[in-house]
Amino acid sequence: MIVELLVVVLLSLGALFFLLGTVALLRFPDVYTRLHGVTKCDTLGLGLILLGLMLHEGATVASAKLLFIIIFVFITSPTAAHALVRATYKHGVKMWDKTVLDRYGELGHGNS
Repeated sequence: MIVELLVVVLLSLGALFFLLGTVALLRFPDVYTRLHGVTKCDTLGLGLILLGLMLHEGATVASAKLLFIIIFVFITSPTAAHALVRATYKHGVKMWDKTVLDRYGELGHGNS
């Protein structure tokens, strides 16, 4: 009974984070903030959903595979988002007008 309740909570929280990532994609002002919001929410949402599926499945080979997927996504998703943002910045896509800090540009990595 407790495990089923925990599974429902994890799956619901994962779906909520996916919804929040969609809202971030639609509402944030520029590509940089959109990617930041989507990457954080989708990574956490997928992790919670897969964790819920692991609890539902029990201690099986499928659960071990789900754990490897969680680890893989938690490593690759932020790395891919960083690469996309860096390429976008180097190609000269402007930041939002109200952006107050550009550390990457301050370091001399701007559009060269």
